[in-house]
Amino acid sequence: GLNMSKNKYVACIDVDCLLLEDALQKLIKPLLETTDVKVIAAGGVIRIANSCTVKDGKLLDVHFPKTWLEQGQILEYLRAFLLGRMAWSRLNGLLVISGAFGLFDKKIAIKVGGYDTNTVGEDMEIIVRMRRYMEDQKQKYKVAYIPDPLCWTEAPDNYKTFISQRNRWTRGTIETLKKHRKIGFNPKYKSLGLISYPYWFFFERMAPIIEVTGIIYFGILIFLNEVRWDYAFAFIIVAYLFSVLFSIVAIVSEELTYHQYKKKSIGFKLIMIAFLEPLVNHPTILYSAIKGNIDYYFYKKIEWGTMTRKGMTKA
Repeated sequence: GLNMSKNKYVACIDVDCLLLEDALQKLIKPLLETTDVKVIAAGGVIRIANSCTVKDGKLLDVHFPKTWLEQGQILEYLRAFLLGRMAWSRLNGLLVISGAFGLFDKKIAIKVGGYDTNTVGEDMEIIVRMRRYMEDQKQKYKVAYIPDPLCWTEAPDNYKTFISQRNRWTRGTIETLKKHRKIGFNPKYKSLGLISYPYWFFFERMAPIIEVTGIIYFGILIFLNEVRWDYAFAFIIVAYLFSVLFSIVAIVSEELTYHQYKKKSIGFKLIMIAFLEPLVNHPTILYSAIKGNIDYYFYKKIEWGTMTRKGMTKA
């Protein structure tokens, strides 16, 4: 696709995604602006289209999904795209443009060798490689992020597909961080090596392993009757409430800005999900991540895995 394209910029879009009418206009704007900083790629907010009504390739009505799994993913996407990636964009620290919809400077993408066909996390890997190239060339650059909902995608609606997806995300992260380990904690790469890479290494790559190790260690302490329950409960409650608060901030941000779900009851439902998600959805995500580590290190798995799609609701 990169080799066949004729223009300066190339867009990557997943087959199960639906773009809004002005999506490309909004996404290309930062790449066309004349500044001394070269924009090498741009991405935007991805929303979940499950249960939404589509006609002739256009989104007609936005509906809230019916299943708990899909609803939990909506909250997860709000956190990731409205808060997480917005913050990383301000720091010029984005390491990934969602494979669902992204726009790239074709010249830079080809100079770094295009997409790596030997990874399941090609969307993250190409961004890291493009950023690494720009740092090596000592050129001013940034990866832009548009805070508008530009693309609607179909999320997994069953646990088998969900686990397969998160397994793949974990393996893709491991592959990318391993391949580009020389930039990690390296002052030569500035914020890329000293902020972005360490964050992804400790809070994305190592987090599942640290969490499971902590659970096992806590279980051993309980067995040995060595737990100070007052401190333990205080720590668990603080961690739980922080997670809930982070989700509520994302929900409020959505309500005050884009307000995609018009029914007031959905806002309250999302808040309820924020309280239950750490207890229901998170264990599945943790299991998927650990399975991803096992598949990568012990089975050398490089397959995408099964991604069953049932399609969007048509009017």
